[in-house]
Amino acid sequence: MTIDARLIKQIAFIHEIDKLKYIQRKTRLFNSTRTENDAEHSWHLAMMTIVLAEHSNVPLDVLKVMKMVLIHDVVEIDAGDVFLYDTKRSHSNTEAERAAAERIFGMLPVEQETELKALWEEFEDGKTAEAKFARAMDRLEPLLQNVSNDGGTWREHNVDYSDVYKTQVVIRDGSETIWKHAEPMLEDVFKKGFLKKAS
Repeated sequence: MTIDARLIKQIAFIHEIDKLKYIQRKTRLFNSTRTENDAEHSWHLAMMTIVLAEHSNVPLDVLKVMKMVLIHDVVEIDAGDVFLYDTKRSHSNTEAERAAAERIFGMLPVEQETELKALWEEFEDGKTAEAKFARAMDRLEPLLQNVSNDGGTWREHNVDYSDVYKTQVVIRDGSETIWKHAEPMLEDVFKKGFLKKAS
């Protein structure tokens, strides 16, 4: 592939991922009524990775984690964002997301396509140290946002405390230290009545 052909493919990809700025998430910004978009979310996770990587349970390839968090939601350009606590649609990896990964990463030169698809799959599998930490960041950010908004979307959608706890405890897989800080926040939101437990 010529340099010009390679660059044309890369720029087309860059144009395509601009659409991530239009994918609205349910979670609102800190102390705000405005929801964030996927691009803001991904940027925030990358910054969190830089700042918090020292608290990982094990040493990390920080650049690899940053790549994961920056590309993990790119598939939502085609597949859309599914609320983590949606009771009608599964938040787990779907065929629509896989097709989106093929199409969007497929716009790149082959070695970049291969690398980014592999990183996306690794994040989805959640088994490596880097994937565990990336997923911890992906859980921590909305936790902090919802705590800052008195329960935020958890409260708004009547999400049960036990369901929130189940999704947030994966933070511990990436960082015991961060989880020790985050868990009391959940307890506090519950004690204040912003999260309920099913009777």
